[in-house]
Amino acid sequence: MKNTLKKRGQKFLRKFSKASLKASEESKEHIKENLIERVSHIANIRLLILEWGLLVVALIMIATTQAFWFGSSYAETTFTSGGTYTEATLGEVSSMNPLFATTSSEKVLSRLMFATIATIDRSGHPGVGLAKSISPSENGKIWTMKLKEGLKWSDDEPITNEDVIFTMELIKNPAVNSIYDANLSNVKVSENENGEVVFTLPTAYADFITALVIPVVPKHALEDADPKALVEDDFSNTPITSGAFSLNAIQNGTNNNERVIYLSANQNYYKGMPMLGGFAIHTYVNQDEIISAINAGSVTATAELSGPEAEKIATGQFNVKKSSLNSGAFLFFNTKSESMKNTEMRSAIRMGLNLEKIRESAPDTLALDYPLLNSQIQIENYPEIPSYDFETAKARISELAGENKLSLNVATVNSGYLPGIAESIAEELRNLGFEVNVSTYEENQEFINNIISRKSYDILIYEVELGADPDLLPYYHSSQASTSGLNLSNYRNALVDDLLLGARDTLDTSLRIKKYESFLEYWVTGVPAIGLYQPNLTYYYNRNVRTYNNDIRLVTALDRFSDVTEWAVNKTTKNKTP
Repeated sequence: MKNTLKKRGQKFLRKFSKASLKASEESKEHIKENLIERVSHIANIRLLILEWGLLVVALIMIATTQAFWFGSSYAETTFTSGGTYTEATLGEVSSMNPLFATTSSEKVLSRLMFATIATIDRSGHPGVGLAKSISPSENGKIWTMKLKEGLKWSDDEPITNEDVIFTMELIKNPAVNSIYDANLSNVKVSENENGEVVFTLPTAYADFITALVIPVVPKHALEDADPKALVEDDFSNTPITSGAFSLNAIQNGTNNNERVIYLSANQNYYKGMPMLGGFAIHTYVNQDEIISAINAGSVTATAELSGPEAEKIATGQFNVKKSSLNSGAFLFFNTKSESMKNTEMRSAIRMGLNLEKIRESAPDTLALDYPLLNSQIQIENYPEIPSYDFETAKARISELAGENKLSLNVATVNSGYLPGIAESIAEELRNLGFEVNVSTYEENQEFINNIISRKSYDILIYEVELGADPDLLPYYHSSQASTSGLNLSNYRNALVDDLLLGARDTLDTSLRIKKYESFLEYWVTGVPAIGLYQPNLTYYYNRNVRTYNNDIRLVTALDRFSDVTEWAVNKTTKNKTP
């Protein structure tokens, strides 16, 4: 049996081997006949082969282009969440407590980290912030505020009426010396039975809502702090916040004067979580350092450069937008200084200053003759300002001075066009017979304490915020001619005080206009200040980021953060929705 099977297997193998050899020979003959022997014919059909080859290549390219075209049609590049936006700011950060924010760096941090009771909305008008509603009584003396529901601090503690009342009392405390005390010193704050905060004013104040654009601080973090040493409390370095961002870390920058403050998105922000994962503030002590940082690409943006400084920016990677502000640059006379206390002397100086020439030092700005803007209130009758008359002014100044030495100390800050304007004014004053010393300071706490508070100048060249609605009481009312007030002219006039209070008190727009027209008459004849120009915000930003919307109307430079939750630095590609 086994032998039979073995013989059959050997027979099968022999037949398989013969068949394989036969197939191999036939394959060789087929390849030789149909391929090798026909290679010589390729030359005869090479044009046809080339045409077919080009056709195939063209079809591949068309298919690839079509795929790319339709892919682009249904895809778009858009901004997405995450990433860190970096902004260069000017001035040191001595405290991150918003009640003491004086330098530009501190003000930016205050706006990013702390929400306010009221706020300036995207249209440039006052509206609600942390408040759900703010409403006045019929006589304008009592204002009632109700907070939004569900508000939280960055440490998850609730934001309550107690925090609001605590903040107001801190601001009113003379020992604290907050920058917000001017409008609240005589305001009583309490909570009613409906769970609302009630502000009781000594007199009616038609625009009190603008006085509530004030950051709130947490009672649970500061109630045990000494008001006299509040600026030195730990809270100034490790604040609990309510704004779009909270403190993450602080470190020194790459050069000695730079400090970097890293913020992270606050998930408890009442407007919603920002798209940005973080916001880094790079602080510098002068504008030259900011220019170097921008040109080196170390920061994303800055709002600190304008005028001559802006010309030093290498704009290849940066876009620039200019937005008008409700601010004004003025020449403030210190009416209590020995040199400037005489109204006739101030009038003569105004007549002798060639304002048209002086304003050439601030190109691309609007001339500002009065302390009110048309966007604030429509004044019908402006008083006439005496025209320029150099010879008459010089003779009058010489007559008023007599044998006295004519010398003036002019102070300004190293910001925008102000140094150039100050030098132009100094040149005009020298031509009028004065000896002039110009001092240019960095705008920091030292400048506020030693120059502004003490009124250590005869003339101050300075920019001030004029607000969304007109309110000149802080700048020209006698009560503000103090170390903590903003009456930079030290101007005191009882009739002006009544007019400014009356303009504040009335809810009647036409009556308010009349009072401001009367005030302007006193302002022109009393010459506490001279209007120079209305400044712009010049904002440089990397062209690959999204910053504030062009439709936002800025009252102050800080209002650029109105839509900071929508700012972004990260991009992605996604398909469009059909």
